[in-house]
Amino acid sequence: MIRMFLVVALSLAVALGASWIIALPGNVTVEAFGYQMRPGLGLTIFGLILLMLLTIVVWAILRRIFGIPALFSRAAANRKHNRGVDALSNAIIALQTGDPARAKQLAREARVKLGGNSAAQLLEAQASVKLGDWNDARDQYREMIANPDTAIAALSGLYEQARHQGRNDTALKFAQKAITLAPKLDWANDAVFNDLTKNERFEEALEHLTNMPTSRADRAKIKRMDGILRTAIAKQIEETDPDKAIQFANDALKRIPEFVPAALIAARIYINRGEARKASGLLRRVWRADPHPHVAMLYANAQPGASAVERLKRTKSLVSEVTNNIDAQIVLATAAIEAHEWDLARAALSHLIDINPTQSTCALMAQIEQGQTGDQGKARAWLGKAISAQPDLTWIADGISANEWEATSPLTGKLDMFEWKAPQRTMSKSSAATSLPRDETAQPATISTVQTAAIEQPLDKTNQNGNI
Repeated sequence: MIRMFLVVALSLAVALGASWIIALPGNVTVEAFGYQMRPGLGLTIFGLILLMLLTIVVWAILRRIFGIPALFSRAAANRKHNRGVDALSNAIIALQTGDPARAKQLAREARVKLGGNSAAQLLEAQASVKLGDWNDARDQYREMIANPDTAIAALSGLYEQARHQGRNDTALKFAQKAITLAPKLDWANDAVFNDLTKNERFEEALEHLTNMPTSRADRAKIKRMDGILRTAIAKQIEETDPDKAIQFANDALKRIPEFVPAALIAARIYINRGEARKASGLLRRVWRADPHPHVAMLYANAQPGASAVERLKRTKSLVSEVTNNIDAQIVLATAAIEAHEWDLARAALSHLIDINPTQSTCALMAQIEQGQTGDQGKARAWLGKAISAQPDLTWIADGISANEWEATSPLTGKLDMFEWKAPQRTMSKSSAATSLPRDETAQPATISTVQTAAIEQPLDKTNQNGNI
């Protein structure tokens, strides 16, 4: 109803305007070709308006007529573009469903129809990689490097291809080039960082880690990596530059509190400086948080020239601060054997031997039987049990055990892979359920670890660098 009212009102307004224009007073004289015309002013204006409207209509018709070829051309281009988009979509699907040959064909078709589309070219290169056509993939990626929009994607592809072919040096160069173009690339930063740590260039790795952009979610991980690297540097220069080493070790402890490897380095340097009290305080603090056997052993030997009885006294005071810890009891028994306190050593191991004794427990019992009673038969029996006994905790990285903590895995070169735990050849579920708790939450760290047999050897004046 309102629309009808508006139409009627508009029509009346137009009619009123037209009648007003026609009724305007005055004449217009037009002379042309020997003729003279004197129409009214209103009629002349009205005629001009009609002429303008007619001209617009005629021009629109002519434009449509002459624009028909361009219209057909645009329609063809749109159809070609749509076919290219369909080919690109189908190529992505084919690549994801495991048909790289069809994906490559469709990607090439998409490139033709879409005028060298970058996504289609990248998809074609990825399909070539899947097909093992390395030369074609490399050519595609190198062509894409010239385009700033696709350079990063091309470097990523070249990096993966070089890694797959075992050309690690070349892969590293691609990662370094990518960092220069985009410093926040995770894969490139990780590649450079992993190469530095694998080659034990820890100071360069620390500098690279410091300059890497981080998010809030990564801060805890970066902080730990920082501490691990500082500990690794301290371990490298402990003997050549102890002043710098202890600074790195203390910085590592700030980032990873009670970190056993850093604490052992710092304590050994303190001992070498004659600061036994400072070393003992540090070791005791770390022991309360992580009762690691090497902490106890270094604590017992913190006083240069101490006798076996004095070392036993220090060990007893430290071990008394933890309960139900197998490693603590083994350390106590070791110190008691060195001091020839056989009853104390036997008592320390008494509640371990009937459950599921470890190899070091059996070896220590053999020493007790031989030293206290001289019973060679019992000693040999315990040594026989040690062969099949549960392995003791040691440093494990990628299935490889080591006597000493290292910053990187000897197999893969990855950082922070060592863990203090028992090898997999261990006790059954039933025996594990009844055994005393062993502290396996210890962080993967210790700067100077030892074999079971080495536990029995005290430090002397010729071994004051802290190597146990």
